[in-house]
Amino acid sequence: MDTQNIKDIKDPLGAIPPCPVAPDALHGIPRQQTNPKRWQGEQWQPFAAALQQAGIELRTTQSNTGTYVTDAGGLAYGMPHGVVIARSATQIATLMQLAQHHHVPVTTRGGGLTTEGESVAFGGILLDMTGMSHVRHIDKEALTVRTEGGIFWHLLAEVLRREGLDYLSAPLNLTSSVGGTLGVGGIDVNSSKLGCSADQAIALQVVTPTGEIVECSDEENAELFQRVILGYGQFGIITEATLRIRRYTPLRMHYFYYSSLRDTVEDLMRIDKAQLCDYSGILTMMDKAITLLVAFDSDEREEEFLKQHRKTLRGYGELPFALRTAAYYALRPWRFKEAFYLYRRKRELFPDLQPAHHMQGGQMLDRTVVFSRAVWKHWGGRQMVIPDLASSVDKFVESVERGNAVCKKYFPHYTLYCVGIKLQEEHKPHYELSCIPPDATGWAYGCEFEPMLDNGTYSRDQLQSFKNDIYDIGVDLGTSYYRFGGMMKGYIRRALGDEIVDKHLAMKRQVDPAMILNRNVIF
Repeated sequence: MDTQNIKDIKDPLGAIPPCPVAPDALHGIPRQQTNPKRWQGEQWQPFAAALQQAGIELRTTQSNTGTYVTDAGGLAYGMPHGVVIARSATQIATLMQLAQHHHVPVTTRGGGLTTEGESVAFGGILLDMTGMSHVRHIDKEALTVRTEGGIFWHLLAEVLRREGLDYLSAPLNLTSSVGGTLGVGGIDVNSSKLGCSADQAIALQVVTPTGEIVECSDEENAELFQRVILGYGQFGIITEATLRIRRYTPLRMHYFYYSSLRDTVEDLMRIDKAQLCDYSGILTMMDKAITLLVAFDSDEREEEFLKQHRKTLRGYGELPFALRTAAYYALRPWRFKEAFYLYRRKRELFPDLQPAHHMQGGQMLDRTVVFSRAVWKHWGGRQMVIPDLASSVDKFVESVERGNAVCKKYFPHYTLYCVGIKLQEEHKPHYELSCIPPDATGWAYGCEFEPMLDNGTYSRDQLQSFKNDIYDIGVDLGTSYYRFGGMMKGYIRRALGDEIVDKHLAMKRQVDPAMILNRNVIF
């Protein structure tokens, strides 16, 4: 039976039945390469023997390698030939020297929270960095911490909290590793004030692809520092990092509700530019219930904001917005299912964003636990698809509106997460091969477009075509992306341009002659 005959089949009521694979699977979607070609194991046996002779434990049983078969995205699958648990910079340096000699690919992995297959090994060695999870030193006077790169942010937060201290900026899902985060950026709800996580790095210990152990910073080995920070793991493995930290403070959160994406985004950018709060961001339930969150570290800043600036926001409090929304759906009874979804989503989500046991006097005592658990519980799943756009201020409204239209085209339910990043102008060289748009000044803005898959079954083609439509907006508008690499590798030249990509490819070949470290991510 040919495609045209399939299309002509109708049910008894005359409607064309939906395709059981995907709504648009018969429209000739170009199939994208999800998994890179597997490394076939040349020189594996002499390499494994050399590791054993060097005293490096290599785990090769399926029970060990199978643990790493996919990442948080759940779309890319691969199996390493063997796994090495990172123990020290010296061990990793020896591993990289032998891998260079035998041309064996090495894929590093922290929390495995990539969504495009970047931390999935398609053969070769999977280097599990979580074996290096110790805090080395805390300087309370200078407000810095020296930590190993494989530590998860939630563990680092626990250690700091015992000393009355806190990290400055970290990704919302704190089961990601410090080293992995510094390689991609790390965006928090206070990034509009403090910059991304990578901006908090003062110095790094890095193992290069050829096995050298190098200390680097803006003053020492600055070129390597600039390539490793936001470099997507191409130029070295972060084994230790010195980060800026701060005194611990609880926060007080306020939510304002909108029905217009444009109004919400414009209000977000305005309060960020005026530095009116300590935390800000946008979280939506489709484009029907849009939440602008604003939070404060001090009672004084909160009081000033509510007294002087609250009235300038176009959002509503919870009760007025609920009444307006109820009236809207009362006049549109055919949208009852949508209204019920919004109500159910709010009822499940909001208590987890302000749990009573983490609140005292209206203040949130531990945003680390609250946000991290909520992110994984309400946005995690068997599959996660989170394409994004990062833009300059003047392109952000259009980026969000066009991306929102793509979400509506493909999925009945979805969420958007928007946040600003205060740019550190003195660190601009770090941003060349990164999520920061080249035309951004002052602030960059990012929006993640995440369908709520609800454990449904979607074909790879439908999910890939959805992501392609988001990525195409970025190419059209000249913006950037937070998640370079993996399955969107084909967009990197279109996004950054041949000149930038070829420049960094030449650098990569110079420092990684065998092209073994985290290959198939960028290059």
